Amino acid sequence: MTIRLVLVRHGQSTFNKKGLIQGRTDDSLLTEEGYEQAMKAGKALSKINFDKIFSSPLVRAANTAKTIKKSFKKEQNIVFDKNLLEVDLSEWSGLKIDEIKNKYPEVYPIWKNDPENLTLKRSDNKTYKPIQELFDQATCFIEDLLKRYLDKDDVNILVVGHNAILRCLILFLLGKPKQGFRKIRLENASFSILNISRKDNSFKTQIECLNQTSHLNKNIPDQIGDSRIFLIRHGETNWNKEGRFQGQIDIPLNKNGKDQARKTSEYLSNISFNKAFSSSMHRPYETAQIILQNKKSLKIKKIDSLVEISHGLWEGKLEAEIREQWPILLKNWHDKPEEVIMPEGESIKDVSERSIEAFDKICLSQKDDDLSLLVAHDAVNKTLMCHVLGINYSNIWMIKQGNGGITVIDLFNDPIKPPVISALNITTHLGGIIDSTASGAL
Repeated sequence: MTIRLVLVRHGQSTFNKKGLIQGRTDDSLLTEEGYEQAMKAGKALSKINFDKIFSSPLVRAANTAKTIKKSFKKEQNIVFDKNLLEVDLSEWSGLKIDEIKNKYPEVYPIWKNDPENLTLKRSDNKTYKPIQELFDQATCFIEDLLKRYLDKDDVNILVVGHNAILRCLILFLLGKPKQGFRKIRLENASFSILNISRKDNSFKTQIECLNQTSHLNKNIPDQIGDSRIFLIRHGETNWNKEGRFQGQIDIPLNKNGKDQARKTSEYLSNISFNKAFSSSMHRPYETAQIILQNKKSLKIKKIDSLVEISHGLWEGKLEAEIREQWPILLKNWHDKPEEVIMPEGESIKDVSERSIEAFDKICLSQKDDDLSLLVAHDAVNKTLMCHVLGINYSNIWMIKQGNGGITVIDLFNDPIKPPVISALNITTHLGGIIDSTASGAL
C-alpha cells in the first residue's frame, strides 16, 4: 500500500515573467507560456490514473490544475486546499529582488541564506515567521493525506501548488533537514514524485525524482550555480536485473545497461563536460565511457573510494537466499541500515564517509563553469544525496537511484551557499514519467 505523490509547480505566471516576488497575492496570473506548460504537463501525466487531485486555490495554481486535468480521461473534481497556499510574504509581494535588497537590507540575507528563520511583519504590525508557518501548512496537509489514504490500496495523488509550499511538503516528508529549503529547487510546471508507504505506526518516504522538466522540452533545468556536477548511476547489469547483491564483484553492463548509457549520452549531448570522474569499477567506468563517446579526448579519473558497498558474503546472492541464512540481519538492513555491518563486508557508514570525502574533493576542485560528470553506484549515490540534502546516511532508502538516472547538483563559490539539487534521478530518457529501471538488490 503506497501513496504515489506527484507534485507539480504551477506554470509560468505574470509575476514570474516580470521577476516579481509573488507570495500569497492572487494578482499573479498564468501567462500564455504558463498555459502551454500546463498543457504539456497534462499530456505527460495522462497515462497515470490519478485517484485524487489537490490544488492551491490561488488562481495561477488553480488554472494550472484545471488545464492539466483536461488531458485526463477520468472525470473528477479538484480539491482546492488552503494548506497548499503559497508562502505569505506580506508587503514583499509585487516587489523585485533588488527592491527588497534595498528596502530590507537587514532581513534579505536571512531570506537567501536561512529562510526558515526569516521574521517579517504583517499589516497589523505583528511579527511572524513565513517559512515556519508554511511548514505548519505542509504538516497539516500531509497528516490529513496519510489519515485518508495510507491504509488504502495503492493510490496516485496529484498536487498542484507553488514553489515554497511544495518544497516544504518535500522537506517535511524527509524529516525537515536543517536549512533544507535552499537545497532543492522546483521550476514552473516541473514534476517531483515521492512514494509514501506505511512503516510500523508511522510512514516512510522515497524520493523517486525531483524537478523533472523533460516534458517541457527542457532536458536539464537551467544552471543556477557557478559550476555543476552530473551524478549518474551506472547502467543495468544482469545482476541488477536478477535482483542479486553485486557490491564489489565487478559485474559488467548488460545489453540494456549499455543502451541506457547510450540514451543518457544522447540526453546529455548538449552538455559540454570538461571533467569526468568514475568509480574505479568497470560498470560505472564503462557507463562514463559511453556517455562521453563523442568526447573521447576527455580523460575519466577513476576513484577507488567511490566503489560500491562491499556486501561481503551476500554478494552474488538473491534476497531470498540471504533471508534463509541471515533473516534478522536482512530485516535490519531494510529497517535500520545504519546498524548493519555486512558479514565480511562494510557498513553504510563506511560507504558514506569514503564517498563524501571523494565528493568533497571533487567539489573543492571545481572552477567557474566546470561541468563535471561523475558516475558511481546505488549506495554511493544515495549516501551522497543524503549528504547534500543534510539528512543522515541512515536514510538511504529515502533516495531512489535508477540505472542511468541523472542527478544535477549546482555548486557555488560562496561558502555560505550550500550545493543545490537542481534535479534528482531523471530517468525519462529511459522510459516514461515513472522510473521503470531495475530495482536491483540494494
